[in-house]
Amino acid sequence: MQALVNKIWYQGHPLRWLLLPLSWLFAVITYVRRALFRLGIKSQTAMPVPVIVVGNITVGGSGKTPTVIYLIELLRQHGFTPGVISRGYGVDIQGVRTVNLGASAAAVGDEPAMIVARTQVPMVVGAKRVDAANALIAEFGVDVIICDDGLQHYALGRDIELVVIDGQRGLGNGLLLPAGPLREGAWRLDAVDFIVSNGGPAAKGQFEMQLAPTEVKPVKCDSTSGQYSFDKSQPLVAMAGIGNPARFFESLRAQGYQLALCQGFDDHQAYDKTQLRDLAQDLPLLMTEKDAVKCRDFAQENWWYLAVNAKLSPQFDEQLLARLREVAAAKQGNFHGIR
Repeated sequence: MQALVNKIWYQGHPLRWLLLPLSWLFAVITYVRRALFRLGIKSQTAMPVPVIVVGNITVGGSGKTPTVIYLIELLRQHGFTPGVISRGYGVDIQGVRTVNLGASAAAVGDEPAMIVARTQVPMVVGAKRVDAANALIAEFGVDVIICDDGLQHYALGRDIELVVIDGQRGLGNGLLLPAGPLREGAWRLDAVDFIVSNGGPAAKGQFEMQLAPTEVKPVKCDSTSGQYSFDKSQPLVAMAGIGNPARFFESLRAQGYQLALCQGFDDHQAYDKTQLRDLAQDLPLLMTEKDAVKCRDFAQENWWYLAVNAKLSPQFDEQLLARLREVAAAKQGNFHGIR
């Protein structure tokens, strides 16, 4: 099914025209929803601290999670105390839930588990992002909230909108769901503060981001790597359950890894030990960091993951920090004025 969807959205498959009437219906629904907020019929809740929404207008992964991690580290380096909120995709959460270090992907979602494992940032997940943001402030006292995804979650007031687009696949065929990959029309990009192009050339007014690989690490948490050591030149099986698995495989080939088999899975795919053991056979298994957090409890000694770090320009850092300081100063002034 995913292969057919990719053909429709990104390779010009004619089936898109049959789905076009449903896209028109989707357009009407999203227009009405935005209008309800614009007219004040639905309310948007402003937070007492700056809110940065990191999202996209397409379905599927575009590099939001590495961008969120980059922002966490950037803000910390400049004296801020950021926290993160997220929906916790694929998890049934009643109310809100704090993401503790070591939390399972099944309990909080794969991306939240990965973000906290990497950064130890304060993080709260919940279906209602306003509730998650309020809980984050109350429990941790953060001075900046980063919302992982949620560009279309208009109930949460936001001060900075950052959209990440896939630099290779772009906006696909440019059509709305289900005929295309768009959650909102391309016009939405004109209304955001920053556009980051992940892994591709940046158009005028955009910032290019590259994902730089780091070291290969064992998936098994308590692994001593006694029996197995990672040899880049040996044949291995690569797997990825992300928005664009081909990007991961192409990156591995470019770095000289010997890929005996490449297996892509759906984004947020759940795994079990037997499934992956059968996939790898006796070969080493190399996966993404997001996949690794879902496999920690049953990983084999020769299962590995390759983490990546986002790289953005100093110009991006300067502009985002300048905008954030403006917002923070304005919110602080409004707060003192109310008092």
